[in-house]
Amino acid sequence: MSLVLADVRIEARANLRLALPLIAAQLSFVSAGTVDAIFAGRLGANELAAVAVGANAWFMVLVMFMGVAMAISPIVAHRVGAKHGPETIGHFLRGALIMAVALGLIWTLLMRWATEPLLNLLSLDDRTFPMARDYLHALSWASLPFSLCFFLRNGAEGFGQIRVALTAGITGLIVNAGFDWLLMYGHWGFPALGPEGCGWATTIAAWAMVGVFLLSYQRSPVLRSLNMPRGGWPRLQRQHLEILRLGMPIAAMLTAEAWLFCIGSLLMARFGAEAIAAHQIAINFAALCFMVPTAIGMATTVRVGQASGAGDLGAAELRGRTGILLGVCFALCSAAFMAFAPGLIVAVYTDVERLAAPATAFLAFAAVFQIFDCVQATSNGALRGIKDSLVPMIITLLAYWCGGLPVAIGLAFWLDIGPTGIWWGFIIGLGLAAIGLSTRFLLRGRGLAQQALLAQDSGPEI
Repeated sequence: MSLVLADVRIEARANLRLALPLIAAQLSFVSAGTVDAIFAGRLGANELAAVAVGANAWFMVLVMFMGVAMAISPIVAHRVGAKHGPETIGHFLRGALIMAVALGLIWTLLMRWATEPLLNLLSLDDRTFPMARDYLHALSWASLPFSLCFFLRNGAEGFGQIRVALTAGITGLIVNAGFDWLLMYGHWGFPALGPEGCGWATTIAAWAMVGVFLLSYQRSPVLRSLNMPRGGWPRLQRQHLEILRLGMPIAAMLTAEAWLFCIGSLLMARFGAEAIAAHQIAINFAALCFMVPTAIGMATTVRVGQASGAGDLGAAELRGRTGILLGVCFALCSAAFMAFAPGLIVAVYTDVERLAAPATAFLAFAAVFQIFDCVQATSNGALRGIKDSLVPMIITLLAYWCGGLPVAIGLAFWLDIGPTGIWWGFIIGLGLAAIGLSTRFLLRGRGLAQQALLAQDSGPEI
């Protein structure tokens, strides 16, 4: 038992060494949206509404393409663990960038085509509609650089090169804030474009992050060995189909969860401005906390993938279990803070007294679903590490769309429980996903451990 605990402690430290820079990178990514909202809010309520609506519409599409790119990390990690040469992996990544360009162009066309039909469904007022449209049209040109960023980032993370994403995220945040100031307000002779300027600022920041990633692939000793810039003309091959085979189910999982919360927020609007404001406080704080298990899940993908690629199945099982355990430990801490100090959290967001009571109630629900959310995120990371995405996709879709969403609608409207019914739907959906995904990995992990024991018992052939 002491040996097992020692192994868990060693693995926990190794996981956190990868996860801590990822946490900072994820927070910088989320903070860019916060900065946009702050700058837009100073222009007026309509400008803030235009950016908020546009950002939500953009995010609902972004998660689909981000999910496909997340397949790169476990694929590269497996190849690193299997001792594939840098030139071979570099050749794979160069071909993957062709796919990134193709997906980025599809993403751009989708945003250009779908913007007005989508905004028409929301019945925005005459002033907000054109600003939201112009914001999304400008933001659509960020699709290609974001697609490249996702692929380059996950390629680096597959090698365990995590700080590249942190450097790119901080650079993007600074550039985004600077051009928000210039283009939204019209400083230093630039035109005052309002929300449209916010979209162009994000586009410029996205290209700046691409530059950071490309520079890192030239300067980092590990990534430079891939010989990416000088490895010949890239081309797609049959091996690149694995990106779609693994990535499309991951994209479906991310989309199912993101859309559950987006639809939940839209449903909350039926209960009035105070309900949605209190909901936004609780869900925003929960989203910030969620960056930690998300990063732990990403680190777990790399750790499990490299062990699995090396054929060390026992280590893969240990690394997956340890990642899930780290998620549980963080969940208990964050849930306790939400449950026992909600007043401190609410005070950061607002001093409006009438929002304090509903926001505090929602934070109590957030404390419960935080535990399930952390478990499902880290379990998903472990499953990605063993390239298991199809069955997890089915589990996730059933949990969110056959469990969480019907419960939210049924309790909130059919049984007339009100806003808390929507939060019960979140809890049910995340709870089912956490149980299903963690059970899936524990069963798969047990099989990996048994295979490892059989391999040891059989010994080398004489």
